Amino acid sequence: AAGLSVPGVYFRCPLTGAVVRKGATERRIREAIVAYFSVDPVAASIMEIHTFNKDREKVRVGVETMARYLDNIYLHPEEEKYRKIKLQNKVFQERISCLEGIHKFFQAIGFETKTLPVPEQGKEIPQTTEEYYVLKEEMLTRLEDLKDYKEQLLSSEPVRAQLDRQLSVFKPSPAAARFELPNDFYNLTAEEIKREQRLRSEAVEKASMLRTRAMRERDEQREMRKYNYTLLRVRFPDGYILQGKDLRTFYARESVSVLYSFVREALVNDWLPFELLGPGGVKLTDENLAFNECGLVPSSLLTLVWDASVMADIQAAGEEQPASPLKPELLSRVQTLS
Repeated sequence: AAGLSVPGVYFRCPLTGAVVRKGATERRIREAIVAYFSVDPVAASIMEIHTFNKDREKVRVGVETMARYLDNIYLHPEEEKYRKIKLQNKVFQERISCLEGIHKFFQAIGFETKTLPVPEQGKEIPQTTEEYYVLKEEMLTRLEDLKDYKEQLLSSEPVRAQLDRQLSVFKPSPAAARFELPNDFYNLTAEEIKREQRLRSEAVEKASMLRTRAMRERDEQREMRKYNYTLLRVRFPDGYILQGKDLRTFYARESVSVLYSFVREALVNDWLPFELLGPGGVKLTDENLAFNECGLVPSSLLTLVWDASVMADIQAAGEEQPASPLKPELLSRVQTLS
């Protein structure tokens, strides 16, 4: 691990801010949502519904059905039938009861479980009972709250861990183009990748004369899709290197515009125009392209160049420029690239 360019891929829990290794994110988010019940049980139950039920179509149908129940109560508060929901109702069982978190939602918004008699269909049939969710009487004075709960339920999204990115700066180093990546960066295991690379290398010489350019490009794109993440370094004209060290990586399918924003965040003067050059000096001019479409996976060293005309104007105007274009707080934490 000491020789790796990064120890792994890390994510940040949006609820607690905790940074965890890939693979532990789902457990940490679940723990955070459970803990949030003590703060806001309605919001926490809605998070559970949208986050823990993976079938998005089932969630959509269930949430919309639940919204209709609440609409009926809000629009017809005098109608007792709308304040009762039979738990064994077919629609309720198929669309709502199957969703994780839904029963906590009922409890949080003011429903309670009651056993009620079933209306008699005839004197010869003995009276039976069934389980219902029944809205508490006190909630009739809080109909606007019910409306708000419905809107929250409809508009919420799953809680997803965010790929964590932390700026780091390194001193000029000849090791800038050397990368050693952990297994987290690959869809395949490291052993599988190495084996495929070896087999591919052995076949390159034989196949190169028989394959067209289009065929080679298709193969290259297929290879690019094997990577989930990419580690990018940006070398400045003064030699300093900006990297996603330790926690800062990028999704392989993120657009190049994300990298430009990443660099601007590190600059003292974020308005200064610049270009990024990929391997071989190729300009990354189309910011809508993804990193894997530009061949920047699973790692790459890029070069930053300033807009020559703007820099000439600045020099001609005699404007004093900082010793380094990078923010002082970043330079205060500069590291040596091993």
